[in-house]
Amino acid sequence: MVRPVGKLGSAMRSVCLAMLGLTLAWPAAVADDSAAIWSLRPVQRLEVPAVSNTAWPQSSIDHFILAPLEAKGWRPASPVPKAKLIRRAYFDLWGLPPTPEEVRAFVADERPEAYEQLIDHLLASPHYGERWARHWLDLVRFAETNGYERDALKPNAWRYRDWVIDAFNDNMPYDRFVVHQLAGDQLSDADERSRIATGFLRVGTFDDEPNDPAKYKFEQLDDLMHATSTAFLAVTLKCARCHDHKFDPIPQTDYYAMLNFFAGGKPAEGELLVFTDASPRPPEVKLLAGGDPAHPKQTVPPGFLSMIPLVDGEAEANGRRLQLARWITDPENPLTARVMVNRIWQHHFGEGLVRTPDNFGVMGEEPTHPELLDWLASELVEGGWRLKRLHKMIMLSSAYQMDSTHPDEAEYSLVDFANNLWWRRNRQRLEAEPLRDAMLATSGQLNLKAGGPSFFPPATKEALEGLSKKKDAWGTSPPEEQRRRSVYMMTKRSLLLPLMTTFDFADTTQPCSQRNVSTVAPQALALLNNDFVHEQSTAFAERVAREVGDDPAAQVDRAWWLALSRPPTEDERDAALKHLETQSKNLAEQESAAEGTRPALASLCHVLLNLNEFIYVD
Repeated sequence: MVRPVGKLGSAMRSVCLAMLGLTLAWPAAVADDSAAIWSLRPVQRLEVPAVSNTAWPQSSIDHFILAPLEAKGWRPASPVPKAKLIRRAYFDLWGLPPTPEEVRAFVADERPEAYEQLIDHLLASPHYGERWARHWLDLVRFAETNGYERDALKPNAWRYRDWVIDAFNDNMPYDRFVVHQLAGDQLSDADERSRIATGFLRVGTFDDEPNDPAKYKFEQLDDLMHATSTAFLAVTLKCARCHDHKFDPIPQTDYYAMLNFFAGGKPAEGELLVFTDASPRPPEVKLLAGGDPAHPKQTVPPGFLSMIPLVDGEAEANGRRLQLARWITDPENPLTARVMVNRIWQHHFGEGLVRTPDNFGVMGEEPTHPELLDWLASELVEGGWRLKRLHKMIMLSSAYQMDSTHPDEAEYSLVDFANNLWWRRNRQRLEAEPLRDAMLATSGQLNLKAGGPSFFPPATKEALEGLSKKKDAWGTSPPEEQRRRSVYMMTKRSLLLPLMTTFDFADTTQPCSQRNVSTVAPQALALLNNDFVHEQSTAFAERVAREVGDDPAAQVDRAWWLALSRPPTEDERDAALKHLETQSKNLAEQESAAEGTRPALASLCHVLLNLNEFIYVD
């Protein structure tokens, strides 16, 4: 059996030969041997490994984590303090901070079942869907405009967003979730909701005046193929448009066989979100030499990826997208469940068990814990594809509840800097949306209105300057609408809110399963100077004064609890009181000029919103 060439070796060889102006002749065996790729082997549910420290595991997950650590003579991190655990759980499942009262109640609750009941409470809330739908919207390149120069609005695109939120909140089985988005209109019991689900097929970019309409048709189909294969299968199918895949066992014919599932579709007239088959006999799909529509070759019949032989023969003429969805969600498909449980793990831990969540092929990373990945995948399928069950299983584990610090970190990091063995929790920075939402929640300004058309946040004149149609390019929403959760913010491809992009908002033109986490100077500048941050600092100060009065010590305590879910230390209290005293003198003129304002307290609140402890979750 010929094994695939190593990732580093093959990549380096490519670079070296390219620098020399040479073409690399790839070994055919790399793309022929499916059995050599771990992700294409059947999912196996192995026995839970035995461990010596039987007191640490709280679930089967912990056995898979602890066994490799014990083999190296290592130990996992200590449990995180309860005040940090509840904050972690809230941001993971809601994308919002807990209130001070919720933190105090949880810390004081010594019942063994208190934490499990907290998870049940968080999963039962509609805020769960608002948080986890955002991860999915990144993955399906969601935006509410077409992109390109005119960047026209996609009317009713928000209905697809709301469908995704509702699907998560309703704990829709993941296999149904997939089927509805690919072929909700082709189900025997199709209704308005299932047709809205097919917005997945329409929320990508769209050029309303392409230079070459015939060629652009293939660009649209390519976008659908890429979004589908990435989101559901973590397969780089797009690479086979022009030639056989250089690494994975995907011949060029597979690409065009799969293209048949979308080739007969078109947007329904007058409705943004209904994607319908144009006729009962879809058009023939021809293989394109070099991927160029000007050079068609032989007709390729519809079919599935040959590396996953679950179905014999060709697909039928009618309901092809439904056949594709059934193939993807077949319990024997080795990719689907693995890919999704990896995504769930990734958003709970900061990294997936497979650290390349969009590439389960030869050039992707192998799982850090393959047995655990398969165990979770089998749990997902056997549990009826229910995601809330998986969340709870993960969050009840000792692995999830570990602290982000470790007494032996210096030693362990020398061997495992990337924390591949999960010997501690990864500290995570809030993404743009929960960061903005946390500011609103802390200031008491958050509007929890759910669903419906998106709101327009304020846009500066400078931000509008580069748009071709400035007058109609942006709307105006009432102030109370502008204080809604960020998932309901208008997402216009040509004008993303600068505060959001500064904190690594997703690229809306391509599927994004893992956002960048940059640390750059503009982030500090935005938190110091952005109008929105200053508005929330002022509202935060007004809330503190309203709740505890004018006593500086009480104000400091309340501000710390609201922003950081804990009381200040003695040193922090002293520094904060000195800050208030100094700023009261410095800003006395401002305070007298605007009666009722508290600029010194707002300055302290602004400091708290800039702290790493506010922006990161342990």
